[in-house]
Amino acid sequence: MASVTSMAQKQLNDFKYIIVPKKFDGFKKQNQYQTSTLVKHLFTEKGFETAYEDDLPMELNANRCLGLTVSLVDDSSMFTTKTALMLKDCQGKEILATQEGKSKEKDFKDSYNEAIREAFKSVQTLNYVYSGKAENSAPITVSFANDVKDAKKPKNAKSMVEQQATVENQSFKDHSPKDSDFTKGEEKREMVEQMATREQQSYVDKTPKPSDIKSSSKNQLKISNAKPSSGVLYAQELENGYQLVDSTPQIVLKLKKTSVPDYYLAQGDDRSGTVFMNEGKWYFEYYLEGELVTEELDIKF
Repeated sequence: MASVTSMAQKQLNDFKYIIVPKKFDGFKKQNQYQTSTLVKHLFTEKGFETAYEDDLPMELNANRCLGLTVSLVDDSSMFTTKTALMLKDCQGKEILATQEGKSKEKDFKDSYNEAIREAFKSVQTLNYVYSGKAENSAPITVSFANDVKDAKKPKNAKSMVEQQATVENQSFKDHSPKDSDFTKGEEKREMVEQMATREQQSYVDKTPKPSDIKSSSKNQLKISNAKPSSGVLYAQELENGYQLVDSTPQIVLKLKKTSVPDYYLAQGDDRSGTVFMNEGKWYFEYYLEGELVTEELDIKF
């Protein structure tokens, strides 16, 4: 992992915001073990302006290049929690990677708290002062012409997220609208079944493999019951694939490349599956309550 350098210090000063995910990759629940509120608190305490990824300030929502998105690099083993923090810009370029923090606490909440705080020491050594450079940079060019209508947020509109992030008190409440595809009271089926305790760990991946489908034009699938597209998604290239954002803009899916052309492993907030092209159209397939669901996607690359 890259070390924190003077160059990273200079680059860090060029960004105004730190964008914190409500659920880090690899975790099942939002703010699991209070990871999100702790990371947000630490950056805020250091002098950064912070925001959750779905509750961005107006200027950051208009120009995502003003901020860096923080991710949690988790390399934990059965008996040791090992984490590091990574900051990437709006193009997916790595700006800073911290040292790895470690903890042998048995309680996951305590161990992640200790490991994250140790990793954050790399940031504490830097004298962050926003240079204002990001405000003069151009935002990602995405045209929403004829796709969305202008909408103003009411002055008394309730925030999508209520949270406290102090050393003494940490809480997190999500008021975001839930997908109507799920019946009230039913649990969402996981594509991955796992147990994660110090004493016992298991992992069963149910994500379809590239070998499960045939990409030959002679064997095109006949799809007749796909759900229609819910809107245009814009593909932003990453190192190993793409991220699909809607007109908010908010990340809807992350796609990882495979050895099969036009076939990607897809990961959303609550759905995991595959995205592939069939007869000139893009589709997203995943399992929900044991049933295969197919959605048509309108993707602009």
